[in-house]
Amino acid sequence: MQALQAFYDQLTIPRKVVITTHQKPDGDAMGSSLGLYHFLIQLGHTVTVISPTNWAGFLKWMPGCKGVIDFDYDREKALGALNEAELLFCLDFNVLHRTKNMEPYLAALECTRILIDHHEQPQQGVFHYGISDTSKSSTAEMVYDFIVDSGYADLIDVPIAECLYTGVMTDTGSFRFPAASASVHKMVAVLKSTGFRHTQVHENIYDNFLENRVRFTGFVLLNRMEVFYEYNTALMAISKQDLLRFHIKTGDTEGLVNYLLTIQGMKLAALVIDRDEERKWSFRSKGNFDANTFARTHFEGGGHYNAAGGRSSESLDQTVRKFKQVIKEYAIQLQ
Repeated sequence: MQALQAFYDQLTIPRKVVITTHQKPDGDAMGSSLGLYHFLIQLGHTVTVISPTNWAGFLKWMPGCKGVIDFDYDREKALGALNEAELLFCLDFNVLHRTKNMEPYLAALECTRILIDHHEQPQQGVFHYGISDTSKSSTAEMVYDFIVDSGYADLIDVPIAECLYTGVMTDTGSFRFPAASASVHKMVAVLKSTGFRHTQVHENIYDNFLENRVRFTGFVLLNRMEVFYEYNTALMAISKQDLLRFHIKTGDTEGLVNYLLTIQGMKLAALVIDRDEERKWSFRSKGNFDANTFARTHFEGGGHYNAAGGRSSESLDQTVRKFKQVIKEYAIQLQ
């Protein structure tokens, strides 16, 4: 994989471009993808954004979101764009299996692949150009760097600012995580100079849920949360029945795991959700507990030092029992 800087000269040649991201895209995945979309359009490229799956309703306000293709929903249209692509930008993931059903099609493409990501252990042989920088707060910050470093800072307008701000805001926990460095705040200052309304972006993301989601949050906090004070750990296990009872849709469980870390003394928070095909884990940690290594070692996952995900093909009860056994091995680290 060549350095991303080696690709800059090719930006001036109009191409057919596809931008894609990981399944169930979050604010950073969608924000970075659409921010890059608006930038490349200005350079004369023909650009299509494809998501492997559907996405949360609170992201649908974003400029350009109506044109994003859901691969699972409209595979024929998505494959048409992929087969014509000369450039493929892969954002906010660095291993192809995170694109779910798109993986074999992406692997078979003969076009140039460009990686922009901030997760550990990239699948480097798959990409021709790219960067995977774990020190970055978000992929949105990296797309901003890409635009500025390639010499096109003057093209950053309100749609790009709204999209990139969404990505960096959501991935830094509204700028409270350690990754919200000085460079992040300088980036936000530049984005603000475009005149976009950051308050409106915040409301679109965080104040945009239906009543059932609020009631669901109260229900699971009261009935599905366990706290293990001897390990400074909190766990929430959500069943398929819980999801059906409250008519939970994609994105409605986002942020739940963070509630667990608000309990005084907690160093590890874990959320597991019973999905149709597997059980999905989310891990958050404070201080020097490595959630990434924990997820990779025990739950087929990974991510960042203090925020990671995982999966299990076991039943909900089985994977919860495994978690409760595993945390005993980390008693000292969690003190």
